[in-house]
Amino acid sequence: MTPTDSRADLAIIGSGSAAFAAAIAATNLGKRVVMVERGTVGGTCVNVGCVPSKALLAAAEARHTAAAAGRFPGLTAATVPVDFADLIAGKDALVEHLRTDKYVDLATDYGWEIVSGTAVFDGAPATPALRVELTGGGTRVIEADHYLIATGASPSVPPVAGLAEAGYLTSTTAMDLTTLPESLIVLGAGYVGLEQAQLFARLGSTVTVIARTRLTSGEEPEISAALEAVFTDEHIDVHTATTVEKVLAVDGHKVMTVRTPGGNSTELRAEHVLIATGRRPNTAGLGLESVGVTVDADGAVVIDDHPASSNPRIWAAGDVTGDPQFVYVAAAQGTLVADNALTGADRTLDYTTVPRVTFTSPAIASVGLTDAQAAQAGLACQCRVLDLAYVPRALVNRDTRGLVKIIAEQGTGRILGVHALTDNAGDLITAAGYAMTAGLTVHQLAHTWAPYLTMGEALKLTAQTFTTDVTKLSCCAG
Repeated sequence: MTPTDSRADLAIIGSGSAAFAAAIAATNLGKRVVMVERGTVGGTCVNVGCVPSKALLAAAEARHTAAAAGRFPGLTAATVPVDFADLIAGKDALVEHLRTDKYVDLATDYGWEIVSGTAVFDGAPATPALRVELTGGGTRVIEADHYLIATGASPSVPPVAGLAEAGYLTSTTAMDLTTLPESLIVLGAGYVGLEQAQLFARLGSTVTVIARTRLTSGEEPEISAALEAVFTDEHIDVHTATTVEKVLAVDGHKVMTVRTPGGNSTELRAEHVLIATGRRPNTAGLGLESVGVTVDADGAVVIDDHPASSNPRIWAAGDVTGDPQFVYVAAAQGTLVADNALTGADRTLDYTTVPRVTFTSPAIASVGLTDAQAAQAGLACQCRVLDLAYVPRALVNRDTRGLVKIIAEQGTGRILGVHALTDNAGDLITAAGYAMTAGLTVHQLAHTWAPYLTMGEALKLTAQTFTTDVTKLSCCAG
């Protein structure tokens, strides 16, 4: 080998949460790790995903809270001016700090090398290697006992006529604007689209959301309907069961032609169009076919439960696998790769109680099966829905928009799924996940301790509705 070539126990392509979790676990085992990153260290979450979006959502929430203060007797609503350029600069400073502290410096502390360049698999399936075109020029070959593909995913753009020519934003580029859009059309009603829509609306943009079916179609229909009511209340224009026919750029604006549920075409106009129609795994150009790694129709690396690819020396973790695209799933998979590849641990992960949260306000959070999924699985179940009008915390907050739904197995009462649209829904759903992991029934959950005037109490109250009319309870008769 030439002096620039190297050998490692684990070579990793990518530098996000899956990559770092694997690298930390591997170095803790005393193994040598080399990581290759073609762009910015840190991956999606810290750079263009969780951290920047939630930082801006928190700012938007603070402004909205001032504007909504009038719901409390004795308080007057206030309008908070927005210096959007400063807001974005503050977000960028936070991202830079966390990227340096939790990624770049962390790699230095642990002692693994991050190579800046574009990696491509080379060789045959039995003898894979990475050929890296270095960012500063030159080529480096990296050979390893095992390889991890942790290249994440990128926004997927639908083939809408005229869209490419008219121009569009993604969740990444929208958070890099320095001028607040006067108006915005958000195409897509999953978690990214919903968060971005409410974020910009609360900062002062006029926002329209286009949903192919309904808002957050993977969640319970009761949650979709309740969230649509929230958006309407906040003057976000929602078009459900609507398809896009074309987009044109006209006089500095985007004109979108859509087909409504009745079959009619209408035009919508805004300064910007934001595309939030899902994410596609980053596998193009990696040379996977040359080393016998199979990808599916969406480009995701096909993995088993361990999570190894079709080549036993090549593993994949995180968004590139098409598994639930959550940073905590990616990190767990990265650690799993290190254990299985380097120690033969033969571990797997149980995704039954993986929670999911959409950081709208109120937030959406779920764990386990939906009503429809339980039916598809052949499980006889019964469901209860509790409106927040019967939850003391919501009453004192003077905001009863939302609900909690529990799906339980008929006969046993075993909890199969919990779904919520509430403030602090992520905290509530964490407790629900623990209850499901412990195998609790709704009867047992109904008799657990729950602090009064917490949103978590809504979980217990919903469990009580299986046997009790909670509308006839005193406010603290748990």
